[in-house]
Amino acid sequence: MRIFVAGATGVIGRQLLPLLAQDGHQVVALTRSQAKADTLRAAGAEPVIGDALDAEALADAVVLARPDLVIHQLTSLPPAPDPRRHATAYAQTARLRTEGTRNLLRAAAAAGVRRVVAHSIAFAYAPGLGPATEEESFLADGPKGLRATIAAVADLERQVLGAPGRQGVVLRLGHLYGPGTWYDPCGPIAEEVRERRFPIVGDGAGCFSFLHVADAATATAAAIGAAAAGVYNVVDDEPAPLRVWLPWYAKTLGAHHPGTCRSSWLPWPRAVRPCSSAPASAAPATPAPASA
Repeated sequence: MRIFVAGATGVIGRQLLPLLAQDGHQVVALTRSQAKADTLRAAGAEPVIGDALDAEALADAVVLARPDLVIHQLTSLPPAPDPRRHATAYAQTARLRTEGTRNLLRAAAAAGVRRVVAHSIAFAYAPGLGPATEEESFLADGPKGLRATIAAVADLERQVLGAPGRQGVVLRLGHLYGPGTWYDPCGPIAEEVRERRFPIVGDGAGCFSFLHVADAATATAAAIGAAAAGVYNVVDDEPAPLRVWLPWYAKTLGAHHPGTCRSSWLPWPRAVRPCSSAPASAAPATPAPASA
């Protein structure tokens, strides 16, 4: 199968491309950086230099690639999370999830592609009782800085799932940990924890559903042909409240016990129930983040 991967050089893409090559797929990988072309070739992909926000150029690239399937994992995340500047720091990613998705789907349609696998997030659900399932709603009235992110994610999903004649698969991924992620022992969250700048918020009841980046790549590869159209939660099966995992994470890093701060926005985030109908490899059970 010929596969066009948009967003191939991120933490998931670096793990996904070798898997696709091992499975015998021919991969065309989009990157905005000429400097990353050799890395993509080494991973077994044919690089294409382009910008998902340039609709005409993207359409030309996808049509020329002649793919059977498109994988959408476009983001432009900041080097480190910054809750105080969330809306600004994630503005480019929000644009990629809205305008970039629209451009990519139009390009896929022009190339005759009917199946699209897209990445979303599993930590946008509204508070509720028990782990969230795919049928439940996203947070509608969250903190101001998060609203644009959640609106962009919802728009991405509507576009991927809503077009007639398209087989859209949306993977809602948990909080990523592992090599190259924010939770990597050399990453920015680890540094925040070491400096005691990552506190237990409120009573620490906010529950996190994590996902190792390698499992995210495996789930994406599995969804190419095996998953029916629709939405899938892709998380581990051991959600943990902040008051449990953060002290453990700090201990594994050799850091002091984290401090505390107040918040009116708990319990959130919410635990997520792994999908039950996707391929088995798309519902991994992986240990918590400090093992990365």
